[in-house]
Parts: sequence; C-alpha cells; structure tokens
Amino acid sequence: QVQLVESGGGLVQAGGSLRLSCAASGLTGSTGTVGWFRQGTGKEREFVAAIAWSGGNKHYSYDDAVKGRFTISRDNAKNTVYLQMNSLKPEDTAVYSCAAHNSRLIVSRQWVGENYDYWGQGTQVTVSS
Repeated sequence: QVQLVESGGGLVQAGGSLRLSCAASGLTGSTGTVGWFRQGTGKEREFVAAIAWSGGNKHYSYDDAVKGRFTISRDNAKNTVYLQMNSLKPEDTAVYSCAAHNSRLIVSRQWVGENYDYWGQGTQVTVSS
C-alpha cells in the first residue's frame, strides 16, 4: 500500500520560493509516476508537474503556467518527490497535493488526476501580493 505525505507549504510573499515534499512510502518499484496537482478556492483541480521513471530513465512534465518557475525532482534513497517553486505569484495560491501511480504513465495521462491511484492529504500554499 502506498502512502503519501506532503509537507513544506506555507505563506510566502510574491517572488519568493517554497519547496514541497511528498514522502512516498510503499512506492519502491523500478517504475512509477508522481504528480503534483493544485486546487484553489472555488477552482477545479489542475495539473502542476509530474515525474515518471522506468529503471534509470526519468521524464518530467510541467503545466505551462509553472514551466520555468517550478522544478520537480525525486530522491530515490529517501523515496521522496520534491516540488521546488520559485518566483511564486499570488495565482499560485492553492492546496497542493501529490499523487502516485505504480507504473510509468505516458505524458498525456500524467495530466489527469483520475489516472493516479494514491493521493496525499494536501498542503496549503499561500502567496501574498
């Protein structure tokens, strides 16, 4: 059973940075996908970024809204996926959740939350102007 625990959210001023962590116990196979999604108040959940791996190969995908500002990475030894968020904007304010799938999803499927089997509880990110 995979369990995901996010941490690292908080309040930051516009232009600042935060690093979110997603500790993924039970996700120890040679293939997998972890995605970050966010949901602002009164908004639908949206894809942020994903990392998919198969053996030593990794693939990264980002939503256009965060490309160049956010970086997703994975520490294999710690079984943790990070989302480094730089140049934060007020519109980045949302609850951020990580999600996992036990195999490598193709890119188009990484963007869709319903393709993930496991979800964390979410962490709030608030960016003040």
